[in-house]
Formats: sequence, structure tokens, C-alpha cells
Amino acid sequence: MAGSAGAMIQAIPISNLSSSSSSSLTTLVFLPNTKLIPTWAPFNGVRLIRKQRTFPRMPMTVSLALAESDSAKSLEPDPKSLLQQLANSFDLSQDYFSQLPRDLRLDLNDAAFDLSNGPVIDECGLELGETLLNLSRAWEKADTSTSHSLVSKLPKLEESLTNNAKSAFGKRLVSAGRRFQSMGQYGQGELQKIAKLMITTGKCLSDSSMSTVIVEQPKNDSRMLKFGELQVELTASKANIGAAISLVFGILSWEIAQGVQNIPESSLQYANDNALMLAKSLRGTLLAVFYSSTVLSGFTSVGLVLLARQLNSKEE
Repeated sequence: MAGSAGAMIQAIPISNLSSSSSSSLTTLVFLPNTKLIPTWAPFNGVRLIRKQRTFPRMPMTVSLALAESDSAKSLEPDPKSLLQQLANSFDLSQDYFSQLPRDLRLDLNDAAFDLSNGPVIDECGLELGETLLNLSRAWEKADTSTSHSLVSKLPKLEESLTNNAKSAFGKRLVSAGRRFQSMGQYGQGELQKIAKLMITTGKCLSDSSMSTVIVEQPKNDSRMLKFGELQVELTASKANIGAAISLVFGILSWEIAQGVQNIPESSLQYANDNALMLAKSLRGTLLAVFYSSTVLSGFTSVGLVLLARQLNSKEE
């Protein structure tokens, strides 16, 4: 019966369960067996035998986590080697930047601004901050050789940077690298190579600094206005002051325009018709200038007030 049912069992006898019993019974005791042959035997009593297999549990989770962490660390690029590759990418001909078209020169100036705007010395340190300022001036002057020599100093400076300085330096590299990326293809693709290395290096520096910092205070982004060598930080109070000045200027322009318009033409005497035509033309020009100034001052005041509110909301 056991063989016909297809169960993998074996019948074995179990005896000596009770010494006082004299009757003989025939019973099957089932165990796993691959032969599929039942066995009959006389014994006293019934007993089921069940064999269990236990499998040891290995601490696979911990070993896998350690292996993944070690492999992740081994795959992380070295910021110093990336900075060295970036320095090598600036090894160009001495007149490379000076021969760029006008639109690319403007993008290069924008990259210089993104690299050194704001309190660069406070964020990146004295030595690195001065290097970035000099590098931005070299880009503005399209000085290729000076740019190469300054970028070559960056791998040595990276070793002495703090975590906050690395993060700030990385963000500046990413921002400037995107300016290079917007220049498109030029020459043999040197600008795109520089852009790729700057963005990769900047992200690597930011990631390496954030991995070691547990809690970091959020940094307030400030807007800067640059007029040549002069940099002015735009704040809510300064925006409100500018709106007030613009409003006063608009009121003065309106009063002057009203004063010119209220002067009657009959009160003035002219030598001839040509002088009369010239006076009317000048009067019309003055009215257009002062009324335009009034309108522009009004728009400027409204814009600065809205900007001040936006800056206040970001500070809160």
C-alpha cells in the first residue's frame, strides 16, 4: 500500500516497549526511504520515529554589508587624483583662451564669477580662497598659462582643507564647470573635458565632505551683484532702501515733468519760428524723458519690494 501511494517511506519494527505484554501485534513505523519498500515485523506497542535535520545559520548579513562597504570605498574616486587630471586638462596653448570667440569669452567670465563670488576666503580658507580669486582674474584676462599654473596648485591644497571648505570648493567647481559645459564643442573638445572634470571633481569633494559630517548647519545662499571688481551682497534691507530711493526719484521726475508741462507757451517769446519749433521739440523731449523716468522708477520700486519679501521668506 505504501509503495502504491508513492510515498517515500520505510516500515521498521520497534520492540521491547513493554516487558509485561505477551501479545504480538503487527504495525508499520514510517521513516523516509528512497527504496519505497514496506517491511512487516512483529513487535509490542507502537512508536513513531521522526528524524529532523537542522541546518546551521550563517551570519551572512553582516559579512555582505562589510563586503559592500569595502567595495564602495574602493570604488570612490580620489579627489586629489581628479584635481591632478583637472590641472592636466588646463595644459593648453598659451593663447587658447585669448582666441576664444566673444560669446565664449563671456561664458568664461561667468565661470570666473561663479568660482570666486561671495566670501570665498571665509568659506574655502585663506590660501585656497586667494588661489581661486587669482584664477578667476586669470580667466577674465584670458591668461591660459597663469590659469594652468594656478590650477596645478589645487591638488596640494586639497590635503589641508576642512570638510566645510571641501564642500564649498566642490560647489564652486560644479557651478563653474556648468559654465564651461554651456560653451559647447570648440576646437578638439578641450572645454568639454575641462567641464566634465570640474563637475566630477566638485561632486566628489562635496560627497567626501558630507560623508564625514554628521550634522551640518544649512548655509544661507546669498545673491551677489558684481560691478567690475566691486561685489555687493543683496539683502532684504538693501532692497528696501533701493525701493525707497527709486520711489523718491520717481516722485521728483513726476514733479519736474508736471512743472515743464504747466509752463504756458504764450509766456515765452521767441525770436523767430525756428526758435519756436526748437523750443517745442525740446519741451516734448523733456516731458518724454521725465515721464519715462517716473514709470521706470515705479516698476523698479515694486520689483525691489517684491525681491525684499522673497529674501525675507528665505531667511525665515
